[in-house]
Amino acid sequence: MEANILDDIEYRYQQPSASVRFCNFLVDRGVLYGLWRLLLNYFGYPIGVFVYSIAGTEKWAIFLVSYALAVSFHLVYYTVFEAATGGKTLGKFITRTRAVNADGTRLTIQTALLRNLCRLIPFEPFSAFGKPSYPWHDSLSKTLVVDETLSQLPPWD
Repeated sequence: MEANILDDIEYRYQQPSASVRFCNFLVDRGVLYGLWRLLLNYFGYPIGVFVYSIAGTEKWAIFLVSYALAVSFHLVYYTVFEAATGGKTLGKFITRTRAVNADGTRLTIQTALLRNLCRLIPFEPFSAFGKPSYPWHDSLSKTLVVDETLSQLPPWD
């Protein structure tokens, strides 16, 4: 096996503070809410027709279908953003942080999806209150968020 010149480099991963993670959360939730409102403003009627075609007039069914649509939108937003940008969302662009696998490699679409499915666990945002901040969507998916300015990550293909 051929030796790689980068094999003996030690990579550093510096996690951001809980306040930076909270800033990411606030920005991403704000963007998510704004996009959801835009979607409903422009496509509210067709979405309503779709919901009623599935749920009928039962209030619990309307709630369930609407909730499933909102959750799907949430999953698509985070998963597509993180998979397409190498672990970044709009909040992470602003704070110069990035989600990576535990070994520092780039997130795959499967890892991004798993990470964002874990965000749906009830009370999951409260799991970020710790030092260091290591919420369940990171620990369960074996990922971490790193500060790009203070970390040295392996090169990505």
